[in-house]
Amino acid sequence: MILNLLQNASDAIVLESGRITISTKKRGSNAVITFKDNGVGIAEEDIKAIFEPFFTTKGVKGTGLGLSISYGIIKDHGGNIMASSKLNEGSTFTVTLPIKSPK
Repeated sequence: MILNLLQNASDAIVLESGRITISTKKRGSNAVITFKDNGVGIAEEDIKAIFEPFFTTKGVKGTGLGLSISYGIIKDHGGNIMASSKLNEGSTFTVTLPIKSPK
């Protein structure tokens, strides 16, 4: 999941000044991981479908399975993933996962 989000961010960057920022924090009993890039962004009409299997904005370069599989992994662990984006400004993916105490 982490590698997929990093690869997607890297693919979205088209300029030498491209930047990917990863941040983590604890919010209550959850870990929050944020992936932010300043790439090409995702169109508003596409953002609703990006977690659907076989949906891709990459053309022949992508299979449309990476975000769908990541979504499933996150949900299976009791977490959530949200995406926000603006064309030509970049995208932000926020993953929230529950923190469980060791037994």
